[in-house]
Amino acid sequence: MLARARAAGLVTKSGLIVGMGETDEEVEGALADLAGVGVDIVTVGQYLRPTARHLPVARWVEPATFERFRDLGWALGIAHVEASPLTRSSYHARSSLRATGGQMGAGTS
Repeated sequence: MLARARAAGLVTKSGLIVGMGETDEEVEGALADLAGVGVDIVTVGQYLRPTARHLPVARWVEPATFERFRDLGWALGIAHVEASPLTRSSYHARSSLRATGGQMGAGTS
């Protein structure tokens, strides 16, 4: 779907939440897959357990690891990567879009 959206000329975005049991290698593979289909924007943030009824945090990812994920995304050709413990899927959405050269559609603010 992302590859088709990109081929249609749309700006594409995806997000990853880390700290739920994945390995760094799995995150790196996901970034490579996203870059491979031409995704323009990727967010990577820390999973935060919303309530005691939700899954516990499996690990706290270090800030340096988020920096490494960001740098890898850039090296793979992803135009804009937001990666930090508090990054969320819409984190700085407007500035992320502008960084890719895209613009907001009609009816959006």
